[in-house]
Amino acid sequence: MITARTAPGGTWLITPPSDGRLEAALRAQPDVALLDLEDSVPPYGKDTARTVALDHLGAATVPAATVLGLRVNAPGTVHGLKDLVALADAGLRDILVLVPKVESARELELVAQALEETATGARICALIETPRALLRLDDIFASPVLGGVVFGAADYAAATGCRRTSSSLLWARSAIAAAAAAHGIPSIDSPYFDFHNPEGLRRDAREARDLGFIGKGAVHPDQLPIIRDAFCPTEEEVAQARAVVSAADLAGGQLARAGGQMVGPPLVAAARAVLHRAENGTDPQTHGGTQ
Repeated sequence: MITARTAPGGTWLITPPSDGRLEAALRAQPDVALLDLEDSVPPYGKDTARTVALDHLGAATVPAATVLGLRVNAPGTVHGLKDLVALADAGLRDILVLVPKVESARELELVAQALEETATGARICALIETPRALLRLDDIFASPVLGGVVFGAADYAAATGCRRTSSSLLWARSAIAAAAAAHGIPSIDSPYFDFHNPEGLRRDAREARDLGFIGKGAVHPDQLPIIRDAFCPTEEEVAQARAVVSAADLAGGQLARAGGQMVGPPLVAAARAVLHRAENGTDPQTHGGTQ
């Protein structure tokens, strides 16, 4: 069985497998460049898209800081099964596999079994996008093969009949981010689909950061700088974090006063995480190659 490898946080750029799209995505240097075989490809084009995507992934020259990924079709569908067979035959190394419509840990483990002999270093991530999945987060997130989770706002909103607004998605986003933190796995927020609205994206990305997500999807390279900026601590946040850590260090790890407030271990840990993100661009709880 594949051992879980933690997925990167930060920016996930999701694009169709059309010619030139992967090269354009890699030039933008996202943390994950993900080709999509599911929603962006109509049923009549999936066989061709599968071949094109695997050819592009196999031939790509990848920046050191970027992980290549593939969103397959749901494993319970014919095209999902074809995707897994083709991916296993391709023998790609260190590929990130995003599995849609996940509603149980067993689905992830079946994907891992299909890939374990040939897809060396695969990272398996779950796309959480149905009401049933929200009710089964502990089961799904406890899977030993799971390396990360992504919230699928569009499908979730369609399934529940809610609007894609901050208030209507608050419970789902909060539940996913909290459950992911409890299980020590990275959580990535849904893309913001209106790429002509940078202020809306900035607001949405900051909300995702505040809820505990460690990254966010994007549907256009122009969205990446805004997402990076939203997830990077501000100068004020860094200054406050340094003051908290300094006060705690001077107090020998005991309760201390910093900036007019008493700070104990939880606030000190949060401050150290802010400094780690500012220096490294990653969350210390999910940074690294394996769980």
